[in-house]
Parts: sequence; structure tokens; C-alpha cells
Amino acid sequence: MKTTTLGRSGLHVSRIAFGTWQLGGEWGRFDEDAAIAAIHRARELGVNFFDTAQAYGFGASERILGKALRRELSTERDELVIATKGGLRRTDSGLVRDASPDWLRRGVDASLTALGVDHIDLYQVHWPDPAVPVAETAGALAELVAAGKIGHVGVSNYDTAQMEEFAATLPVETVQPPYHLFRRDVEAELLPHCRARDIGVLVYGPLAHGLLTGTLTTDTTFAADDWRGASSVFTGDTYRRNLATVSALATFAGELGITVSQLAIAWTLANPAVHVAIVGARQADHVQDSLGATEVWLSAADLAEIDTIMAAATPVAGPSPEGM
Repeated sequence: MKTTTLGRSGLHVSRIAFGTWQLGGEWGRFDEDAAIAAIHRARELGVNFFDTAQAYGFGASERILGKALRRELSTERDELVIATKGGLRRTDSGLVRDASPDWLRRGVDASLTALGVDHIDLYQVHWPDPAVPVAETAGALAELVAAGKIGHVGVSNYDTAQMEEFAATLPVETVQPPYHLFRRDVEAELLPHCRARDIGVLVYGPLAHGLLTGTLTTDTTFAADDWRGASSVFTGDTYRRNLATVSALATFAGELGITVSQLAIAWTLANPAVHVAIVGARQADHVQDSLGATEVWLSAADLAEIDTIMAAATPVAGPSPEGM
């Protein structure tokens, strides 16, 4: 497993992070034992970076991750990098953003308990909260760093202006944006901004939430409790057109001797501003394929061919907490 230094944070991490959004319940039911086996397999293959969030089932995903890594967290804690996120709150009317100091403090304590750890290596604000002054959010996190509860601070789903405002109080060490072949908007400003400032970039959704796995078809149906079933990305003409693009990508990947999933992940890692791609799995046999992407080198000609194939695609927007 190839590793990298996650920007100014100094954290030494695997270039693939095991993501756990799919273990919070928003992707439908799953076999917990199989999910734990997938986490074990990722660790066996050299993954040391695991990303979760309080809002992924409000403790459910964090508890599964902590349970799966209990032995490693006890015997090789310094070798693991555990990242989680906070700043979303569940209400009777739905999910809302809450990056207030009080909610963040409570969230950190809840995450520590769910994970079964005494500190969180990287804590990220899940979404910007326009109702709370950024200085208050950043100031509260600085206090939590001083208290030893978190080691490093990052943000997720922030734009460059929001990051600069945050950095006026506390340096932004990392950012987690959506990035995949069907969604490239971060290339315009965010990625150059981060590269110039040595901000660690860990991208989520490199497989477009399943679209780039090559396993979906026009006949695929999603469970009632899977958020994708209500997403326009997975229905209608846009979906059909993009599935055809995935088919063309799969043909090209085959010519390179790799899978379309490996092609998609390797493409994100080929961007010099991207340090890590977050990839989730609920089955151990899916893990090895994804991790193989770190061994794929795409030439300039390969990247140009991918751009040519993608010219027929329809760009899509990523999910939002309100939209789920």
C-alpha cells in the first residue's frame, strides 16, 4: 500500500482511506460481520487511514469501526489514523448543520465513546454552518486540540472562501471534498488553493457512489432505505447516459489490464493536489480491487483518453445532508 504525508498535518497515511458512510444505515441494510471483515481486510492490506463521521448513523458507523479495530487500537494505536466528522445534528424535521461550540464539544465526546479511543487523530467539520460564526467553530476546535481530544483539524465540503475564513482563527490542515469523474468542479479553485497552501486533500466518492463500479445497470433497483433511490443521479436520462460512459471507461480499463473501479480511483489520485481517496466497502472481496488502484499509473495519453470518453457524460452534483 502506497503512503503519503497528508499535507501540513504531517499525518503519514495510506493513499486509500477506508470510508464508512455505508455503515451508518443511509445505504440500506448490511451484514455487520461482513463489514467488519472488510475493515480487517483493508488493514491486512496496509490501510492505516479510516474515515467516519458522527452523522453516519449517529454513532452506528463509529461503533462498528471501533469494534472492528479494537485489537489494533489497543496494540498499534500510533500506526492508525482515525478521522471522523461532526457538525450535523438530527432533529424531528431532518438533518441540520450545527457547528456551534457546544454541539461540537458534545459531538467529539460522543465520537470518542463510540470509537472507544482517547483521542481522534483528525476531526473535520462535516459541512459549513452559516448560522454559526466561523471563529466560534474554529475556536472551539482549537480548545479541543489543546485538551488532547483531537490531534488535527480539517473541514469537509467547504469552498476556498470558507476555508480562508476558518484559517483566520485556526489553520485548516485538511479538506474533504467530493471528487470523481462525473464531478470535477473542485479542479477550478479548491484543488489549486490546497496545493499552494499544502492543505491535505482526501476526496470522497471517487467511485461516484457506485456509478463507477461497473456493477450498476438500468435495471438496478435500490432498497427503500438507500439514499441513492431518491437521487436524480441514479434515475432518468442522465443515469442512462452516464452508464453508457461507464461502459466505455470499462472497455478502456480492460485495455490497460485493470478494472473500471481501479481506473476511476487512480484517476483521482493522479491529480497532484489529491493525497488520499476515500473508498468504502461492505464486503471483503471488494476491498482488494479498490486498493489495487494505488499501483496504477496513468500516463498523459491515458488521462487524455479518459477526458475524451468523459466528453459524452453529464456532470452530476454530489449528495448533501439536506438532500438525503
